[in-house]
Amino acid sequence: MQAMVLDRARTALRAAELPMPEPSPHQLRLRVLACGVCRTDLHIVDGELAQPKLPLVLGHEIVGRVDAMGGEVQGFATGDRVGVPWLGFTDGTCPYCRNHQENLCDNARFTGYQIDGGYASYTVADARYCFHLPEAYSDAEAAPLLCAGLIGYRSLKMTGDAARLGIYGFGAAAHIVTQVARYQGRQIFAFTRPGDARAQDFAKELGAAWAGGSDERPPEELDATIIFAPVGALVPAALKASRKGGVVVCGGIHMSDIPAFPYEILWEERVVRSVANLTREDAREFLALAPKAGVKTTVVPMPLAAANEALDRLRQGELTGAAVLVP
Repeated sequence: MQAMVLDRARTALRAAELPMPEPSPHQLRLRVLACGVCRTDLHIVDGELAQPKLPLVLGHEIVGRVDAMGGEVQGFATGDRVGVPWLGFTDGTCPYCRNHQENLCDNARFTGYQIDGGYASYTVADARYCFHLPEAYSDAEAAPLLCAGLIGYRSLKMTGDAARLGIYGFGAAAHIVTQVARYQGRQIFAFTRPGDARAQDFAKELGAAWAGGSDERPPEELDATIIFAPVGALVPAALKASRKGGVVVCGGIHMSDIPAFPYEILWEERVVRSVANLTREDAREFLALAPKAGVKTTVVPMPLAAANEALDRLRQGELTGAAVLVP
């Protein structure tokens, strides 16, 4: 099979021909139809997430067709179209798993990080962590739902019933969560890189009530904010924009250091919290909700061999929506 392989951090992916994987008893083998390119992939390539298996096939927004399966697989059949997300394995026995917090499992393993992912023509995945996908989406359109959508949805849940929602970093996750939030009747205030008129126009097209640079103050105080951009300096900015009791949710897996800030902008019961990974229940809820909410994903399809270009364009902020690799 064909694959794009990371041999070590801070180097380009290498095109390779690898042996066809064989599924273990709980695994599906999938012919990859599409795989989204996520900022987490960029953090792995850039060495900011420092514990990948190497060499590694990246990719955790996988849409595939079941080609073969292990003898203990239940709920899937050959030919089914399925999605594979970031969460690839949990032990089911640690205190977090027993407390319905499998996203925090002590022994979790993640697709495209400790498990080879979808920057390839075939992959294998534990069927217990795979999901049937809504038929309303094409293969490329479905791919961003599996991380940008899922992490965005989990982040949104952490904001409670916030009516005025700020979003910092208007990329793949933000463009999906904005549509869900609008479906729920919330107002969106979108923050982009200063001067990024294209991203601001995109946010307004998706229903944002206001869009401006991350160096600006919104016209109203915010009930909650989600920060998708991996920029620690946005945390105090979001706190300053928040009302009393407001919540600031850090939705990324990696962020630069948060600078010191005065206690007065945290006081009055404002909250800063992070979101880690996802649970299978998040996936079931969101994949049922997305078509009901009329979520449409904006994608830039690219061939598998262009994976390095896709990562570079993501790094430079040149993408509107999400890049998706199509083998």
